[in-house]
Amino acid sequence: MISLSLNKKVIFFGFIFTFFSSFGQSFFLGLFNAPIRNELHISHGQFGSIYASATICSSLLLIWVGKKIDDYRLLYYALFVVLLLSTSSLLFSFINSIYFLAIGIFLMRFSGQGLMSHTSTTTISRYFNKSRGKALSAIWFGLSTAEFILPVFVTYLIFLYSWRSVWQGIAAIMLILLPVIIYKCVKNVKLDSREKNFINNKNSKIKDWKRLEVVKDYRFYIVSLNMLAGPWIITGIFIYQSFISEAKLWSSFAIPKAFMFYSVTSILSLIISGFLVDKFTSRKLLPIINIPLLFSLIIIILFKHENSAFIFLGLIGITNGLANVLGSSTWAEIYGVKYIGSIKALTTALMVFSTAFGTALFGMLIDKGISIENIALISGVYIVGSLVLLLFFRNKLQPVKL
Repeated sequence: MISLSLNKKVIFFGFIFTFFSSFGQSFFLGLFNAPIRNELHISHGQFGSIYASATICSSLLLIWVGKKIDDYRLLYYALFVVLLLSTSSLLFSFINSIYFLAIGIFLMRFSGQGLMSHTSTTTISRYFNKSRGKALSAIWFGLSTAEFILPVFVTYLIFLYSWRSVWQGIAAIMLILLPVIIYKCVKNVKLDSREKNFINNKNSKIKDWKRLEVVKDYRFYIVSLNMLAGPWIITGIFIYQSFISEAKLWSSFAIPKAFMFYSVTSILSLIISGFLVDKFTSRKLLPIINIPLLFSLIIIILFKHENSAFIFLGLIGITNGLANVLGSSTWAEIYGVKYIGSIKALTTALMVFSTAFGTALFGMLIDKGISIENIALISGVYIVGSLVLLLFFRNKLQPVKL
């Protein structure tokens, strides 16, 4: 690592942080849904309500703690985040009540899905200028790698040992490994550390919207309805993957193995969509963002064979890859880049709330005895409705010219 340039060290740092952010992501926490519910004797709906409440609370706290990355050296801030995540993982292994479960999920969502991702993307966005897009793409391979490796590996470990032992092992690995990586990679990175400067393009002729103006624009809500479909539906699927396996009579390894296919299609979609955006713009591609997700729901409704899990998750991966690119570029194309940070803060908050909504809704429907096929049907109706609305107003998504 000593021989690497500082640019590559910063990218490696970002890659590692997005990889380890997976421990607070829905796809990973969903692996522990069944064993935790069995030990605590709680229903899907109770678990979903706790998960949703904890997620909302973590997003609110992230607004304040996340801002502190602008006030401290990256080395110290990153060490704080890792210490918090490793401590949270250790505490998660001692869950013995629904109150402790709420605290555990809150800490994992806050430190893992929240602060680890925030630290990684903020560092890359601040440090890189000319190569920012490529650098951001590179670090997100960390999460894709985790999605490819961890589901099957962790499911196997749970069978061999126990879910509590798995979390204790995670805490130990992070506490031993990550401080060394942080020190080696970013010890010389300061708030004003930058890639080589480049000349900004000041020839933009579109209006830069302030957040208050965006909130008053009806197009924002039409686009958001489509943008938020993936977060709430996919989160619900990931959190209740054990319910899906039980309902379809699949083995406990079916969905974890299918996550490998999800990871591959997500990466391919991420790469391809970058080229498509440059050629056609995000605004023109937006109507297709949820089409693969819609087909995945149709697979769930019509098929029961265990191999259909690969197609099901593979299609979700395509939507995920599209969303990673379109989710940032669409807002910039419509509303400009001058206030994009403020606008993205709003859309991120909406995304977090939508994941909480999806978790709670899926849990409530499951507790009421609604089948996974009917839940998929409800989700599909939402996608079709939001898509029809988007297609009706698609010609209105042009940026305002100055």
